[in-house]
Amino acid sequence: MAQSMTPMEDAMRAKITEALKPTTLDIYNDSHLHSHHKAMQGVTSKETHFRAIITSEAFKGKMQPARHRMVYSLLKDEMAQEGGIHALQLRTRTPEEEEKQKQKEAQE
Repeated sequence: MAQSMTPMEDAMRAKITEALKPTTLDIYNDSHLHSHHKAMQGVTSKETHFRAIITSEAFKGKMQPARHRMVYSLLKDEMAQEGGIHALQLRTRTPEEEEKQKQKEAQE
């Protein structure tokens, strides 16, 4: 089997899917937008900066900081390793919040 070209994204997707059973999971690799930053000089990884949109029942009854801690906890190994995740931007919603957002966007 060929080695994945996106092992970090693959690990993120697997861990989030297993733990949170999301109804929406969109992961965007924005590393190319940050490769010129001073902190990224000498880093050979092409998977350091991500945005993730996650909709899950697991977020019900939790405020945003608690939701983000849930995701950070899942990805702690990927964030700690050399050349791992340097930045992670999250949008976390419950299915009801996602539905409200879709309705709001449809009215605009």
